[in-house]
Amino acid sequence: MTRLRTAFALVGATLVTLAGVALPTTASATVETDPTPAAPKKLFTIRDDRIKESSGLAKSVKHPGTYYTVNDSGDTGRVFAIDATTGKVEAVLRFGAKVTDVEALGVDRDGTIYIADIGDNKADREQIEIYTIPEPETLEDADVKYHQFDFKYPDGAHDAETLLIEPGTSQLYIVTKELKGTGAIYAAPPAPTRQGTNDLSKLAPAPSGIITDGTFMPDGQRVVLRTYTDVATVAWGDTPTAIARGAAVLGQGETVAVGPTDNTVLVGSEGANSAIYQLTAPAKAVASTPPSASATPKPATASDSNNADSGKNHNLRWIIIGASLFALIITIVTFPPGRRERRDRQAENDRLTGQGPPTGHRRA
Repeated sequence: MTRLRTAFALVGATLVTLAGVALPTTASATVETDPTPAAPKKLFTIRDDRIKESSGLAKSVKHPGTYYTVNDSGDTGRVFAIDATTGKVEAVLRFGAKVTDVEALGVDRDGTIYIADIGDNKADREQIEIYTIPEPETLEDADVKYHQFDFKYPDGAHDAETLLIEPGTSQLYIVTKELKGTGAIYAAPPAPTRQGTNDLSKLAPAPSGIITDGTFMPDGQRVVLRTYTDVATVAWGDTPTAIARGAAVLGQGETVAVGPTDNTVLVGSEGANSAIYQLTAPAKAVASTPPSASATPKPATASDSNNADSGKNHNLRWIIIGASLFALIITIVTFPPGRRERRDRQAENDRLTGQGPPTGHRRA
């Protein structure tokens, strides 16, 4: 029994070692909640009877301390400029388009405001629209001219509430909102045209959760996505990959924008008198090999899936080898000594009773 226990101990150690080889961590990042997130800080409250359902938030480039917002579906084509200190409306920019369901805002490095008319609760729109207007030189109510860009998904209509603008190139991305399952990230053409409809291309799955807004961080290498309950940081590499999640924030999550400093974001909720909170963007990465940074992520390919299957098969081979080694050691340690002991006892009994075979003969 001592020999058997020793064998089991050796085999157990061998299998633990094999398991460590068989199940390596993958190169893609995983998602982990930051264990020590800073508490959200209330920055201001939007106090204006005209803003009943703030459904987009974007930081001004030309006017420090100013943020833009829009109402959800049912409003006219207009953008509100908000003072981030008082929460009061500084200006209303009326662009006059007949909008359907505006859900997101963005401002590029040149001070162009993008108004994303991309909501589609019934998923029945043949195309979606993004309007652009220039940031005004002075903040005052004004009627402004707009440009319209039409887009179409490659795989049918989708509901969406998130527009992303890459800081270095002004490349546009849309993240769809799925009540069941997982949304996806789509890219617009690098230089969309105002003539005809622009085709979107699917890049990668979105992180889990119902995505309601998002923004690139100023470094262009991270995206923060808002859900109803939390925020997720995404590494913007060859394939966008969620690397961290932040704690839940107050209210039904609806908006997110770059904060006053480069590593902070502002988040808001839907409804009248919406409170805007400032928090640090989640930054706890748990990837074994972070994806490389790239301005334009690439779509996932079939080879990626094949590589994943190959890794699984490699693990399975090691598990089979470990199990076989386990069985072999048990056979060697346990059965041969048992058979020899029984044979020796039988031979001794036969010799004492005179029933043993003559010397020099073997038992049949």
